[in-house]
Amino acid sequence: MTTQHFDLIIIGAGLSGIGSACRIAQEYPDKSLAIIERREKMGGTWDLFRYPGIRSDSDMASFGYNFKPWHSDKVLAKGGDIRDYVAETAREFNLQDKVHFGLHITSADWSSEDQRWTVTATHEKSGEPRQFTCSFMLNCAGYYNFDQGYRPTFKGEENFRGDIVHPQFWPESLDYSGKKVVVIGSGATAITVVPAMAEKAASVTMLQRSPSYIMAMPDTDKISMALNKVLPKDLVFRMARKRNILFQRGLYLACERWPNAMRKVMLGHMRRRVGPDVDMRHFTPKYNPWEQRLCAAPDGDFFTSLRSGKAGIVTDHIDHFTENGIVLKSGQTLDADLVVTATGLDVQLMGGLQLLLDGTAVDMPSKMTYKGIMLQDVPNYGWIFGYTNAPWTLKCDIGGQYICRLFDEMGKRGAAVVRPVDTTGNETGVGMLDEFAPGYIVRAKDRMPRQGRSGPWKVTMHYGKDKKMLVEDPVADGQLQFEKPVAANSGNIRTLKATA
Repeated sequence: MTTQHFDLIIIGAGLSGIGSACRIAQEYPDKSLAIIERREKMGGTWDLFRYPGIRSDSDMASFGYNFKPWHSDKVLAKGGDIRDYVAETAREFNLQDKVHFGLHITSADWSSEDQRWTVTATHEKSGEPRQFTCSFMLNCAGYYNFDQGYRPTFKGEENFRGDIVHPQFWPESLDYSGKKVVVIGSGATAITVVPAMAEKAASVTMLQRSPSYIMAMPDTDKISMALNKVLPKDLVFRMARKRNILFQRGLYLACERWPNAMRKVMLGHMRRRVGPDVDMRHFTPKYNPWEQRLCAAPDGDFFTSLRSGKAGIVTDHIDHFTENGIVLKSGQTLDADLVVTATGLDVQLMGGLQLLLDGTAVDMPSKMTYKGIMLQDVPNYGWIFGYTNAPWTLKCDIGGQYICRLFDEMGKRGAAVVRPVDTTGNETGVGMLDEFAPGYIVRAKDRMPRQGRSGPWKVTMHYGKDKKMLVEDPVADGQLQFEKPVAANSGNIRTLKATA
Protein backbone atom coordinates (compact mmCIF):
# COMPACT_ATOMS: atom_id res chain seq x y z
CA MET A 1 0.00 0.00 0.00
CA THR A 2 1.49 3.31 -1.11
CA THR A 3 1.36 6.32 1.17
CA GLN A 4 0.89 9.84 -0.14
CA HIS A 5 2.25 12.76 1.87
CA PHE A 6 0.72 16.25 2.02
CA ASP A 7 1.57 19.39 3.94
CA LEU A 8 -2.09 19.64 4.95
CA ILE A 9 -5.05 17.27 4.94
CA ILE A 10 -8.53 18.70 5.35
CA ILE A 11 -11.24 16.25 6.36
CA GLY A 12 -14.60 16.99 4.77
CA ALA A 13 -15.69 18.69 1.53
CA GLY A 14 -18.73 20.47 2.91
CA LEU A 15 -19.17 24.17 3.62
CA SER A 16 -16.51 24.22 6.34
CA GLY A 17 -13.95 22.11 4.50
CA ILE A 18 -14.17 23.92 1.17
CA GLY A 19 -14.34 27.34 2.86
CA SER A 20 -11.22 26.62 4.91
CA ALA A 21 -9.43 25.16 1.89
CA CYS A 22 -10.14 28.32 -0.11
CA ARG A 23 -8.56 30.49 2.56
CA ILE A 24 -5.46 28.31 2.89
CA ALA A 25 -5.01 27.72 -0.85
CA GLN A 26 -5.07 31.49 -1.43
CA GLU A 27 -2.46 32.21 1.21
CA TYR A 28 -0.28 29.17 0.55
CA PRO A 29 -0.53 28.22 -3.13
CA ASP A 30 2.65 26.11 -2.92
CA LYS A 31 1.39 24.01 -0.04
CA SER A 32 0.42 20.45 -0.95
CA LEU A 33 -3.19 19.99 0.05
CA ALA A 34 -5.64 17.10 0.06
CA ILE A 35 -9.32 17.14 1.00
CA ILE A 36 -10.65 13.76 2.08
CA GLU A 37 -14.39 13.30 1.67
CA ARG A 38 -16.35 10.21 2.58
CA ARG A 39 -19.20 10.90 0.18
CA GLU A 40 -18.95 10.80 -3.61
CA LYS A 41 -19.87 14.49 -3.97
CA MET A 42 -19.10 17.79 -2.31
CA GLY A 43 -21.60 19.51 -0.07
CA GLY A 44 -21.55 17.53 3.16
CA THR A 45 -24.84 18.09 4.97
CA TRP A 46 -26.38 19.61 1.86
CA ASP A 47 -25.59 16.55 -0.22
CA LEU A 48 -26.80 14.11 2.44
CA PHE A 49 -30.17 15.62 3.37
CA ARG A 50 -32.83 15.41 0.64
CA TYR A 51 -36.10 15.61 2.58
CA PRO A 52 -38.94 17.87 1.35
CA GLY A 53 -38.25 21.57 1.82
CA ILE A 54 -34.60 21.12 2.90
CA ARG A 55 -33.09 24.60 3.28
CA SER A 56 -30.80 26.69 5.42
CA ASP A 57 -32.11 28.09 8.69
CA SER A 58 -29.66 31.01 8.54
CA ASP A 59 -29.70 33.85 6.03
CA MET A 60 -27.31 33.26 3.17
CA ALA A 61 -25.67 36.68 3.40
CA SER A 62 -24.04 35.52 6.65
CA PHE A 63 -24.20 31.74 6.11
CA GLY A 64 -22.34 31.90 2.80
CA TYR A 65 -18.67 32.74 2.39
CA ASN A 66 -17.71 36.38 2.77
CA PHE A 67 -15.17 35.94 -0.07
CA LYS A 68 -17.87 34.60 -2.42
CA PRO A 69 -21.01 36.73 -2.18
CA TRP A 70 -24.36 34.97 -2.37
CA HIS A 71 -26.24 37.11 -4.87
CA SER A 72 -29.85 36.09 -4.50
CA ASP A 73 -33.07 37.74 -3.43
CA LYS A 74 -33.82 34.69 -1.28
CA VAL A 75 -32.89 34.96 2.39
CA LEU A 76 -32.95 31.22 3.13
CA ALA A 77 -31.56 28.93 0.44
CA LYS A 78 -32.69 25.51 -0.72
CA GLY A 79 -30.41 22.59 0.06
CA GLY A 80 -29.63 21.86 -3.59
CA ASP A 81 -28.65 25.48 -4.20
CA ILE A 82 -26.24 25.40 -1.25
CA ARG A 83 -24.74 22.16 -2.56
CA ASP A 84 -24.18 23.80 -5.96
CA TYR A 85 -22.69 26.87 -4.26
CA VAL A 86 -20.09 24.73 -2.47
CA ALA A 87 -19.14 22.93 -5.70
CA GLU A 88 -18.97 26.19 -7.66
CA THR A 89 -16.70 27.73 -5.01
CA ALA A 90 -14.38 24.72 -5.18
CA ARG A 91 -14.13 25.08 -8.97
CA GLU A 92 -13.39 28.80 -8.76
CA PHE A 93 -10.52 28.13 -6.34
CA ASN A 94 -9.23 25.11 -8.31
CA LEU A 95 -9.89 22.70 -5.47
CA GLN A 96 -11.95 20.07 -7.30
CA ASP A 97 -8.88 17.98 -8.18
CA LYS A 98 -7.66 18.05 -4.58
CA VAL A 99 -10.69 16.16 -3.25
CA HIS A 100 -10.35 12.41 -2.64
CA PHE A 101 -13.89 11.05 -2.67
CA GLY A 102 -15.38 7.93 -1.12
CA LEU A 103 -12.81 7.56 1.67
CA HIS A 104 -13.87 6.75 5.22
CA ILE A 105 -11.14 7.81 7.64
CA THR A 106 -10.92 5.44 10.59
CA SER A 107 -7.89 6.74 12.47
CA ALA A 108 -5.16 9.37 12.57
CA ASP A 109 -2.01 8.66 14.54
CA TRP A 110 0.56 11.35 15.36
CA SER A 111 4.19 10.28 15.39
CA SER A 112 6.40 12.42 17.60
CA GLU A 113 9.46 10.86 16.01
CA ASP A 114 8.39 11.69 12.45
CA GLN A 115 6.42 14.82 13.39
CA ARG A 116 3.54 13.91 11.15
CA TRP A 117 0.12 12.31 11.10
CA THR A 118 -0.57 8.96 9.53
CA VAL A 119 -4.16 8.90 8.31
CA THR A 120 -5.77 5.52 7.68
CA ALA A 121 -8.88 5.28 5.51
CA THR A 122 -10.98 2.77 3.61
CA HIS A 123 -12.28 3.27 0.10
CA GLU A 124 -15.90 2.34 0.76
CA LYS A 125 -16.80 1.11 -2.73
CA SER A 126 -13.85 -1.22 -3.15
CA GLY A 127 -13.00 -1.90 0.49
CA GLU A 128 -9.37 -1.08 -0.25
CA PRO A 129 -7.29 0.45 2.56
CA ARG A 130 -5.67 3.82 1.86
CA GLN A 131 -3.01 5.64 3.82
CA PHE A 132 -1.82 9.22 3.84
CA THR A 133 0.63 11.23 5.90
CA CYS A 134 0.52 14.95 6.56
CA SER A 135 2.30 17.60 8.56
CA PHE A 136 -0.94 19.25 9.68
CA MET A 137 -4.54 18.06 9.80
CA LEU A 138 -7.69 20.19 9.80
CA ASN A 139 -10.93 18.40 10.65
CA CYS A 140 -14.05 19.90 9.04
CA ALA A 141 -16.24 16.80 9.24
CA GLY A 142 -19.05 18.43 11.23
CA TYR A 143 -20.62 17.19 14.42
CA TYR A 144 -23.11 14.45 13.61
CA ASN A 145 -23.18 10.88 12.41
CA PHE A 146 -23.80 10.56 8.67
CA ASP A 147 -24.59 6.85 9.08
CA GLN A 148 -27.51 7.25 11.45
CA GLY A 149 -29.77 9.87 12.97
CA TYR A 150 -31.22 9.80 16.45
CA ARG A 151 -34.11 7.41 16.19
CA PRO A 152 -35.87 6.24 19.37
CA THR A 153 -37.72 2.93 19.25
CA PHE A 154 -41.48 3.13 19.77
CA LYS A 155 -43.61 0.41 21.33
CA GLY A 156 -45.50 -1.55 18.71
CA GLU A 157 -43.92 0.13 15.69
CA GLU A 158 -43.35 -3.26 14.10
CA ASN A 159 -47.13 -3.56 13.78
CA PHE A 160 -47.49 -0.36 11.75
CA ARG A 161 -48.49 -1.10 8.16
CA GLY A 162 -47.32 2.20 6.75
CA ASP A 163 -43.81 3.56 6.21
CA ILE A 164 -41.56 5.03 8.91
CA VAL A 165 -38.91 7.37 7.48
CA HIS A 166 -36.13 9.37 9.12
CA PRO A 167 -35.41 12.65 7.26
CA GLN A 168 -31.68 11.87 7.17
CA PHE A 169 -32.42 8.94 4.85
CA TRP A 170 -35.27 10.16 2.70
CA PRO A 171 -36.07 7.70 -0.14
CA GLU A 172 -35.98 9.41 -3.53
CA SER A 173 -38.94 7.35 -4.72
CA LEU A 174 -41.20 8.09 -1.74
CA ASP A 175 -44.59 9.39 -2.89
CA TYR A 176 -46.69 10.83 -0.08
CA SER A 177 -49.38 12.36 -2.30
CA GLY A 178 -52.80 11.92 -0.73
CA LYS A 179 -51.40 10.20 2.37
CA LYS A 180 -52.01 10.92 6.03
CA VAL A 181 -48.65 11.94 7.48
CA VAL A 182 -47.51 12.28 11.09
CA VAL A 183 -44.24 14.12 11.67
CA ILE A 184 -42.69 13.34 15.07
CA GLY A 185 -40.60 16.24 16.36
CA SER A 186 -40.62 19.99 16.87
CA GLY A 187 -37.17 21.12 15.78
CA ALA A 188 -35.89 22.79 12.62
CA THR A 189 -36.41 19.70 10.47
CA ALA A 190 -40.03 19.25 11.51
CA ILE A 191 -40.74 22.96 11.00
CA THR A 192 -39.35 22.61 7.46
CA VAL A 193 -40.97 19.29 6.54
CA VAL A 194 -44.52 20.05 7.69
CA PRO A 195 -45.37 22.94 5.31
CA ALA A 196 -43.45 21.30 2.43
CA MET A 197 -45.37 18.02 2.73
CA ALA A 198 -48.71 19.73 3.36
CA GLU A 199 -48.87 20.79 -0.29
CA LYS A 200 -49.28 17.18 -1.52
CA ALA A 201 -50.31 15.07 1.47
CA ALA A 202 -53.93 14.49 2.45
CA SER A 203 -53.05 15.72 5.95
CA VAL A 204 -49.93 16.43 7.97
CA THR A 205 -49.87 16.39 11.77
CA MET A 206 -46.83 17.51 13.73
CA LEU A 207 -46.62 15.47 16.93
CA GLN A 208 -44.39 17.09 19.54
CA ARG A 209 -43.52 16.29 23.13
CA SER A 210 -42.68 19.93 23.80
CA PRO A 211 -42.83 23.10 21.67
CA SER A 212 -39.99 25.13 20.18
CA TYR A 213 -39.64 28.84 19.47
CA ILE A 214 -40.44 29.52 15.82
CA MET A 215 -39.58 32.81 14.18
CA ALA A 216 -41.09 33.89 10.86
CA MET A 217 -38.42 35.39 8.58
CA PRO A 218 -38.85 37.24 5.28
CA ASP A 219 -38.14 34.89 2.39
CA THR A 220 -36.83 37.73 0.23
CA ASP A 221 -34.40 40.50 1.18
CA LYS A 222 -36.37 43.54 0.04
CA ILE A 223 -33.81 45.98 1.44
CA SER A 224 -31.00 44.48 -0.64
CA MET A 225 -33.28 44.21 -3.67
CA ALA A 226 -33.88 47.95 -3.49
CA LEU A 227 -30.22 48.80 -2.86
CA ASN A 228 -29.07 46.62 -5.76
CA LYS A 229 -30.77 49.05 -8.12
CA VAL A 230 -28.44 51.89 -7.13
CA LEU A 231 -25.34 50.31 -5.58
CA PRO A 232 -22.78 47.65 -6.65
CA LYS A 233 -23.89 44.14 -5.77
CA ASP A 234 -20.77 43.30 -3.76
CA LEU A 235 -21.26 46.39 -1.60
CA VAL A 236 -24.91 45.50 -1.01
CA PHE A 237 -23.85 41.98 -0.04
CA ARG A 238 -21.33 43.27 2.50
CA MET A 239 -23.93 45.62 3.96
CA ALA A 240 -26.50 42.81 4.23
CA ARG A 241 -23.95 40.49 5.81
CA LYS A 242 -22.97 43.03 8.47
CA ARG A 243 -26.61 43.98 9.11
CA ASN A 244 -27.71 40.37 9.54
CA ILE A 245 -24.78 39.43 11.78
CA LEU A 246 -25.53 42.40 14.04
CA PHE A 247 -29.24 41.58 14.14
CA GLN A 248 -28.61 37.93 15.03
CA ARG A 249 -26.11 38.85 17.70
CA GLY A 250 -28.42 41.51 19.12
CA LEU A 251 -31.33 39.08 19.27
CA TYR A 252 -29.23 36.47 21.05
CA LEU A 253 -27.84 38.95 23.58
CA ALA A 254 -31.31 40.34 24.26
CA CYS A 255 -32.54 36.82 24.98
CA GLU A 256 -29.61 36.24 27.31
CA ARG A 257 -30.01 39.54 29.19
CA TRP A 258 -33.80 39.82 29.32
CA PRO A 259 -35.07 36.23 29.03
CA ASN A 260 -38.53 36.89 30.50
CA ALA A 261 -39.18 39.91 28.32
CA MET A 262 -37.92 38.16 25.17
CA ARG A 263 -40.01 35.12 26.00
CA LYS A 264 -43.09 37.35 25.97
CA VAL A 265 -41.97 38.88 22.66
CA MET A 266 -41.48 35.47 21.04
CA LEU A 267 -44.76 34.07 22.35
CA GLY A 268 -46.56 37.16 21.10
CA HIS A 269 -44.90 36.78 17.70
CA MET A 270 -46.08 33.18 17.39
CA ARG A 271 -49.61 34.01 18.56
CA ARG A 272 -49.96 36.72 15.92
CA ARG A 273 -48.68 34.38 13.23
CA VAL A 274 -50.82 31.38 14.07
CA GLY A 275 -54.03 33.28 14.81
CA PRO A 276 -56.14 34.05 17.87
CA ASP A 277 -58.03 30.75 18.09
CA VAL A 278 -55.04 28.45 18.58
CA ASP A 279 -54.26 26.72 21.87
CA MET A 280 -50.98 28.39 22.88
CA ARG A 281 -50.04 25.28 24.82
CA HIS A 282 -48.64 24.07 21.48
CA PHE A 283 -46.43 27.17 21.20
CA THR A 284 -45.20 27.73 24.76
CA PRO A 285 -41.76 26.14 25.27
CA LYS A 286 -40.60 25.20 28.77
CA TYR A 287 -37.24 26.90 28.22
CA ASN A 288 -36.23 30.49 27.46
CA PRO A 289 -35.39 31.72 23.95
CA TRP A 290 -31.94 30.67 22.69
CA GLU A 291 -31.39 28.03 25.34
CA GLN A 292 -32.02 26.00 22.21
CA ARG A 293 -31.68 27.25 18.66
CA LEU A 294 -34.60 29.21 17.23
CA CYS A 295 -36.47 27.60 14.32
CA ALA A 296 -36.93 29.73 11.21
CA ALA A 297 -40.05 29.75 9.02
CA PRO A 298 -39.59 31.61 5.70
CA ASP A 299 -42.50 34.00 5.27
CA GLY A 300 -44.10 32.15 8.17
CA ASP A 301 -44.89 29.14 5.93
CA PHE A 302 -45.27 26.83 8.93
CA PHE A 303 -47.91 29.09 10.49
CA THR A 304 -49.64 29.49 7.14
CA SER A 305 -50.00 25.72 6.75
CA LEU A 306 -51.60 25.52 10.21
CA ARG A 307 -54.01 28.38 9.58
CA SER A 308 -55.06 26.90 6.23
CA GLY A 309 -55.96 23.57 7.82
CA LYS A 310 -53.47 21.69 5.62
CA ALA A 311 -51.44 20.86 8.73
CA GLY A 312 -52.18 20.36 12.40
CA ILE A 313 -50.22 20.18 15.64
CA VAL A 314 -50.57 17.88 18.66
CA THR A 315 -48.60 18.08 21.91
CA ASP A 316 -48.52 14.71 23.64
CA HIS A 317 -46.43 11.60 24.24
CA ILE A 318 -46.53 8.40 22.23
CA ASP A 319 -47.95 5.37 23.99
CA HIS A 320 -47.71 2.87 21.15
CA PHE A 321 -48.09 2.31 17.43
CA THR A 322 -50.96 0.36 15.90
CA GLU A 323 -51.43 -1.02 12.41
CA ASN A 324 -52.97 2.24 11.27
CA GLY A 325 -51.31 4.95 13.33
CA ILE A 326 -50.23 6.14 16.76
CA VAL A 327 -52.01 6.00 20.11
CA LEU A 328 -51.00 8.81 22.47
CA LYS A 329 -50.74 8.84 26.25
CA SER A 330 -53.92 10.92 26.38
CA GLY A 331 -55.78 8.18 24.54
CA GLN A 332 -56.04 10.16 21.29
CA THR A 333 -55.28 8.22 18.10
CA LEU A 334 -53.53 9.70 15.08
CA ASP A 335 -54.24 7.83 11.85
CA ALA A 336 -51.23 7.63 9.55
CA ASP A 337 -50.03 6.12 6.30
CA LEU A 338 -46.56 7.58 6.76
CA VAL A 339 -44.63 8.53 9.91
CA VAL A 340 -41.64 10.88 9.63
CA THR A 341 -39.32 10.61 12.63
CA ALA A 342 -37.79 14.11 12.74
CA THR A 343 -36.33 13.13 16.10
CA GLY A 344 -32.90 14.66 15.72
CA LEU A 345 -29.24 13.98 15.10
CA ASP A 346 -26.77 11.55 16.55
CA VAL A 347 -23.72 13.58 17.50
CA GLN A 348 -20.42 12.24 16.22
CA LEU A 349 -17.40 14.48 16.62
CA MET A 350 -14.71 14.82 13.98
CA GLY A 351 -16.23 12.34 11.56
CA GLY A 352 -15.87 9.50 14.05
CA LEU A 353 -12.15 9.05 13.47
CA GLN A 354 -9.98 7.82 16.32
CA LEU A 355 -7.23 10.27 17.24
CA LEU A 356 -4.01 8.73 18.56
CA LEU A 357 -0.78 10.22 19.84
CA ASP A 358 2.10 7.80 19.35
CA GLY A 359 -0.37 4.93 19.28
CA THR A 360 -2.32 5.98 22.39
CA ALA A 361 -5.93 7.03 21.90
CA VAL A 362 -6.80 10.63 22.79
CA ASP A 363 -9.47 10.82 25.48
CA MET A 364 -11.56 13.61 23.98
CA PRO A 365 -13.68 14.47 27.06
CA SER A 366 -10.52 15.01 29.10
CA LYS A 367 -9.19 17.65 26.69
CA MET A 368 -10.06 21.33 26.56
CA THR A 369 -10.75 23.13 23.33
CA TYR A 370 -8.32 25.96 22.55
CA LYS A 371 -9.82 29.06 20.90
CA GLY A 372 -12.57 26.74 19.73
CA ILE A 373 -10.19 25.67 16.96
CA MET A 374 -7.56 23.29 18.45
CA LEU A 375 -7.36 20.66 21.19
CA GLN A 376 -5.28 20.70 24.33
CA ASP A 377 -1.96 18.82 23.96
CA VAL A 378 -2.82 17.61 20.43
CA PRO A 379 -0.12 18.74 17.95
CA ASN A 380 -0.68 20.13 14.44
CA TYR A 381 -4.41 19.60 14.57
CA GLY A 382 -7.22 22.03 13.88
CA TRP A 383 -10.94 21.51 14.29
CA ILE A 384 -13.66 23.68 12.80
CA PHE A 385 -16.73 23.71 15.04
CA GLY A 386 -19.20 26.46 14.16
CA TYR A 387 -21.66 28.50 16.16
CA THR A 388 -24.80 27.29 17.88
CA ASN A 389 -26.20 30.83 18.16
CA ALA A 390 -25.22 32.21 14.75
CA PRO A 391 -24.52 30.91 11.23
CA TRP A 392 -22.11 27.97 11.43
CA THR A 393 -19.84 29.25 8.67
CA LEU A 394 -18.93 32.49 10.46
CA LYS A 395 -16.60 30.38 12.60
CA CYS A 396 -15.39 28.50 9.53
CA ASP A 397 -14.23 31.74 7.90
CA ILE A 398 -12.31 33.18 10.86
CA GLY A 399 -11.07 29.68 11.72
CA GLY A 400 -9.50 29.37 8.27
CA GLN A 401 -7.86 32.77 8.69
CA TYR A 402 -6.48 31.70 12.06
CA ILE A 403 -4.94 28.52 10.62
CA CYS A 404 -3.17 30.66 8.01
CA ARG A 405 -1.85 32.96 10.75
CA LEU A 406 -0.74 29.92 12.72
CA PHE A 407 1.20 28.59 9.73
CA ASP A 408 2.81 32.00 9.29
CA GLU A 409 3.92 32.03 12.93
CA MET A 410 5.34 28.54 12.58
CA GLY A 411 7.26 29.63 9.50
CA LYS A 412 8.72 32.66 11.28
CA ARG A 413 9.88 30.47 14.16
CA GLY A 414 11.14 27.65 11.95
CA ALA A 415 8.77 25.36 13.86
CA ALA A 416 7.53 22.02 12.61
CA VAL A 417 5.07 21.40 15.46
CA VAL A 418 2.62 23.51 17.44
CA ARG A 419 0.39 22.36 20.27
CA PRO A 420 -1.80 24.16 22.83
CA VAL A 421 -0.67 23.55 26.39
CA ASP A 422 -2.53 24.74 29.48
CA THR A 423 0.09 26.71 31.39
CA THR A 424 -2.29 28.59 33.69
CA GLY A 425 -4.42 25.89 35.32
CA ASN A 426 -7.63 26.51 33.38
CA GLU A 427 -9.03 23.00 33.63
CA THR A 428 -12.65 22.58 34.66
CA GLY A 429 -15.31 19.92 34.41
CA VAL A 430 -17.46 22.14 32.18
CA GLY A 431 -18.24 20.80 28.72
CA MET A 432 -17.72 23.04 25.71
CA LEU A 433 -21.50 23.27 25.07
CA ASP A 434 -22.96 22.79 28.55
CA GLU A 435 -24.96 26.03 28.28
CA PHE A 436 -26.64 24.85 25.08
CA ALA A 437 -29.42 22.38 25.81
CA PRO A 438 -31.02 20.74 22.73
CA GLY A 439 -31.52 17.01 23.04
CA TYR A 440 -28.79 15.99 20.61
CA ILE A 441 -26.19 17.99 22.59
CA VAL A 442 -27.39 16.73 25.99
CA ARG A 443 -27.16 13.13 24.72
CA ALA A 444 -23.55 13.72 23.63
CA LYS A 445 -22.09 15.55 26.63
CA ASP A 446 -19.96 12.57 27.57
CA ARG A 447 -18.27 12.75 24.15
CA MET A 448 -17.54 16.47 24.11
CA PRO A 449 -14.26 18.22 24.94
CA ARG A 450 -14.30 20.58 27.90
CA GLN A 451 -13.71 24.30 28.17
CA GLY A 452 -11.54 26.22 30.61
CA ARG A 453 -12.16 29.02 33.04
CA SER A 454 -10.86 31.88 30.94
CA GLY A 455 -8.83 33.09 28.00
CA PRO A 456 -8.43 30.96 24.88
CA TRP A 457 -9.73 27.91 26.73
CA LYS A 458 -13.18 29.38 27.31
CA VAL A 459 -15.84 28.90 24.62
CA THR A 460 -17.56 32.24 23.98
CA MET A 461 -19.92 31.50 21.06
CA HIS A 462 -19.44 35.21 20.35
CA TYR A 463 -18.47 36.07 16.77
CA GLY A 464 -17.08 39.51 17.63
CA LYS A 465 -14.85 38.25 20.44
CA ASP A 466 -13.75 35.22 18.44
CA LYS A 467 -12.92 37.34 15.40
CA LYS A 468 -10.64 39.54 17.51
CA MET A 469 -9.01 36.52 19.15
CA LEU A 470 -8.50 34.53 15.93
CA VAL A 471 -7.87 37.24 13.35
CA GLU A 472 -6.35 40.17 15.28
CA ASP A 473 -4.70 39.08 18.55
CA PRO A 474 -1.13 37.75 18.46
CA VAL A 475 -0.92 34.05 17.67
CA ALA A 476 1.79 33.42 20.25
CA ASP A 477 -0.01 33.87 23.57
CA GLY A 478 2.00 31.74 25.98
CA GLN A 479 -0.39 28.82 25.59
CA LEU A 480 1.06 27.54 22.32
CA GLN A 481 4.17 25.39 22.40
CA PHE A 482 6.31 25.48 19.24
CA GLU A 483 8.81 22.74 18.40
CA LYS A 484 11.67 22.75 15.90
CA PRO A 485 12.04 19.96 13.34
CA VAL A 486 13.76 16.92 14.77
CA ALA A 487 17.24 16.47 13.36
CA ALA A 488 16.39 13.29 11.48
CA ASN A 489 13.53 14.99 9.65
CA SER A 490 14.83 18.52 9.23
CA GLY A 491 15.48 17.95 5.55
CA ASN A 492 11.94 16.76 4.96
CA ILE A 493 10.10 19.64 6.60
CA ARG A 494 8.74 22.11 4.08
CA THR A 495 8.91 25.71 5.24
CA LEU A 496 5.48 27.34 5.43
CA LYS A 497 5.66 30.81 4.03
CA ALA A 498 2.72 32.99 3.12
CA THR A 499 2.77 34.72 -0.23
CA ALA A 500 2.42 38.49 -0.45
